[in-house]
Amino acid sequence: MIEEPAKLQIRATIKRPTQAQIDAFKNIPTGFLCDAMEGQGALCTSIQPVCTDGGLPLHAHGPALVADNGPAEILATMGALHIAQEGDIVVAAAHGHTDCAAAGDRFCGMMKNKGVAGFVTDGQMRDYSGIVTAGLPAWCAGLSPNSPYSNGPGKVGFGAVVGGRHIETGDIIVADRDGVVVVPFAMIDTVIAQLATIQELENTLDAKVQDGFSEMAKVEAMLKDGTAKMVR
Repeated sequence: MIEEPAKLQIRATIKRPTQAQIDAFKNIPTGFLCDAMEGQGALCTSIQPVCTDGGLPLHAHGPALVADNGPAEILATMGALHIAQEGDIVVAAAHGHTDCAAAGDRFCGMMKNKGVAGFVTDGQMRDYSGIVTAGLPAWCAGLSPNSPYSNGPGKVGFGAVVGGRHIETGDIIVADRDGVVVVPFAMIDTVIAQLATIQELENTLDAKVQDGFSEMAKVEAMLKDGTAKMVR
């Protein structure tokens, strides 16, 4: 580097979805969102709910506030906590580093106090029982008691690659038991417009399956038009 970067950079102006846009994702399953985005949108499967036994909610949604930490670092997450608004999902990028915790119970408690709706990281977390007590829904790549550093450099309010996907501050994050999905800011309205149709199709198919339906129409059609065949 020609010169050392600032230890912490915080973006002064952050784009945010409207409250109506945010509310449209309440209780929406992540699978519906992937269906609306050509089957894509989920972060890698290593990022899972920190708690699945009922101790924490298994659904969270809101605009991403991205904290781009270096490996083994949390200074950017500290900066995100400083500017977080009620309903934000703090996304802590650890650059895939999984040898120490990216957050613990005190961080979760402070984020909960700020009104943060959830926490997502590609790193690990620690202080499991305290995290559950704090009550903040969280998704991570596992648990580790090792401690991180807070020396920087770090950036808040920009973007970062987390779980194999680039997430920009202001994108919508929806997380549930299946994983974490990011809806890019530019696609928010397009995805919202498709949700009602997807819900209707899912409800119709659910009802048919419960009534005993077991046919695969696509396979039947392929057998009829010759693109599939029975082989002895």
